[in-house]
Amino acid sequence: MFGSQYSPTTISNITQTVMEDIEQWQQRPLEKRYSVIYLDGLYVKLKRNTVSSEAVYLAMGIDEKGIRQILGFYVGGHESANGWRKVLKDLKNRGATDVLLGVFDGLPGLEEAFREIYPKADVQHCIVHKVRSTFPKIRVSDKTAFLDDLKLVYTAVDGDVALAVFDGFKAKWSKQYPKEVKSWEAQLPTLLAFYKFPVLTWPAIYTSNPIERMNKELRKRLKPMNSLTNIEAAEKIIYLQALDYNEKWCGRAIRGFVDVGTKAKLEQMYLERYAANHPNLELTQTS
Repeated sequence: MFGSQYSPTTISNITQTVMEDIEQWQQRPLEKRYSVIYLDGLYVKLKRNTVSSEAVYLAMGIDEKGIRQILGFYVGGHESANGWRKVLKDLKNRGATDVLLGVFDGLPGLEEAFREIYPKADVQHCIVHKVRSTFPKIRVSDKTAFLDDLKLVYTAVDGDVALAVFDGFKAKWSKQYPKEVKSWEAQLPTLLAFYKFPVLTWPAIYTSNPIERMNKELRKRLKPMNSLTNIEAAEKIIYLQALDYNEKWCGRAIRGFVDVGTKAKLEQMYLERYAANHPNLELTQTS
């Protein structure tokens, strides 16, 4: 089914049973612990009284076993901080209470909403997004040198070295590009949050690319249709794609997350942040 495009007729002919399956899937219990939750959105054209673009909110997580999966999707309205707040509340209500890191781009209000629901988690803003947004603002003659110097910051051996490298970057470029350098400096705590985590997890958490690849696949599925007949049609497509994704990655731990040292460090982080909420867990670990 996933090797071919979906026509509007095919989507309309999927039985009502699928809608019941979707509802059950959207309400299924989640794991308690997620080392990482990725958040991203896209837009689809839906027909109501008129055709308009509406948001699809997507949440992806890596659990304590290192398995990455789609946790949920939510269709309708325009992407907003309030919309994301509802998504995050749903994830927590379904059992995802202990989260170490949220990875997403810099949508205004999303960080605030995430910290409201998961105050003990760190926030990692996507470095790839930040580089892309900075790139057009740099003169052609300076692009290579500027971006090479910037790359030295987020590829440093650790967080302390990264901050020291940024000081040199700032001294070199702040006169020519004061706004761009100041923007990076203001976001350093969330752009370099990945340094708090085990080194083998860094490639998976410094960017939101994993969830963006999923969104790219969804756009490819949705592209042949100028608009969908209703919200149920959109949900069917996204649901089937999410099932396919989760089945593909089920049992395949993300590289770095299964390392013994990494698992021990993440366990320590869980205990430091959430043991007070689970006293029995703390006793088990210390007995």
